[in-house]
Formats: sequence, C-alpha cells, structure tokens
Amino acid sequence: MRPLVSLEFFAKDTLKAVQRRDAVIAIDVLRCCSTIVTALANGAEGVIPTKTVNEARRLHKKHPELILAGERRGIKPRGFDLGNSPLEFSPQAIGGKRIIFTTTSGTKAIVFSQKTKWVLIGALLNAEAVAKAALKIAEKERLGISLVLSGREGKHFSLEDFLCAGLIVESLPTDTVELSDAALGSWLAYQQSRGSLYETIQKGYHAQYLKSIGFGEDVRFCSQVNVFDIVPICTNGTIIPLDLNLL
Repeated sequence: MRPLVSLEFFAKDTLKAVQRRDAVIAIDVLRCCSTIVTALANGAEGVIPTKTVNEARRLHKKHPELILAGERRGIKPRGFDLGNSPLEFSPQAIGGKRIIFTTTSGTKAIVFSQKTKWVLIGALLNAEAVAKAALKIAEKERLGISLVLSGREGKHFSLEDFLCAGLIVESLPTDTVELSDAALGSWLAYQQSRGSLYETIQKGYHAQYLKSIGFGEDVRFCSQVNVFDIVPICTNGTIIPLDLNLL
C-alpha cells in the first residue's frame, strides 16, 4: 500500500499526525526550520528545541556551555546569544557546539511531534532531501507521512509553509504515494508560484513583518530551494543530522 501524505496547517494540530503514527516533517520556513537546517549544515553538534523562553533559560542555567538562541515576535530575547536568523548561525559561531533553541511557533511543532518515532525538519532549503528520507522511512516502516506546518504563531495560515509543503510533495514520486486533498492543494499552489517563489513569499504576512523589523535578507535566504542535502531528525529531545546510510 502506498504511503498517504497528509498535511496539518498548524502546530496545534500536530497531535493528529501523532495519532496516525505518521513520519512527521515539521515545516517552518520563516525561520525556525531554515535556521536548524543551516546550523547543522554549518557544523552544529545538535539543536535542543524548547517550547518556552523560560524553559530554554532554565536549561541554559544547567548547561551554560551551550549556545542559547531563539526569538519571540522575531526578536532575540534578552540575554540570548543568538536570535533566529539563519545568517547568524555561521560555522565560526556554532561549529561543534550544541544549541538550546526556542521560537514562537516552529520549536513548538517539533516538541509536540516528539511522541511519534520519526520527526524530520523540513524547509525550502532541504526540501528534496527531506522528502526522499521521509519516503524511505514511510516505505520501510509502513507509515504515512504528515507535513506539519508551524503556521504563524502556531494558529494562523502561513503561505511560505504551505508552498514548502508543495515543494516537498513535488519531490515525492507521484506513483509511490497517495495525497490528501490538503497535500494536493499545497502541490498545486507551489506549481503556480515556482517561477517566482521569492516574490510570492515576500508578499506574505510574516515575510512582510520580518522585513519591517530588519530581517529582509532572512526572507531571501530562506526562500532558496534545495541548497542543503542535510536532513535533521529530532531524537531523544535533540535535533541531529540523520544518517542517510542507515535508511
């Protein structure tokens, strides 16, 4: 039987994917998942996602050697080492280090998903790689695939996450999977915008907000397609690169 690819629009709906026991791809293009992909590609040892700023601070107090990073309303919280701009996560800044990470929406979706075995991190930056990995897992384990969009503040529709889901769907061979209506809709939306993806994304609410607070270059960076072949996986509370040779 072919794996069913489903789509959940908001972080708060992650439980539906968990109940299906699906392999989850958590998506937050602007900017959480893009930052995680970039950090691991640039040599970070691992990323520990937390739901709240206070939780992140408590963990950092116990482990002050770790980097404390994240945002609320797009801005780095007081006392944090780094914010949520992927451009900050250079090899010089984070190479060989572990990062405690909390964001408004993306880390919540990841943490909520941890009750299922397979939680992958997807963005436009690694869409093809994460799609191929998820398909191998689904076929091997006889699971469905759930694309879980973080959404704006975890509860509002996010254009860029929806388009990213569509790119991931496009990266799956159509004869090997079945698509829910929502997953199919994301694919059709991506096909309409593929020739002007950055221009489309920057018209979205969150992209406009990020530009207004000085993060326009982040929007451009996160709109790039298939820059990295790394596939982050959340296991035992830490996000690390998936060893693709084990699939």
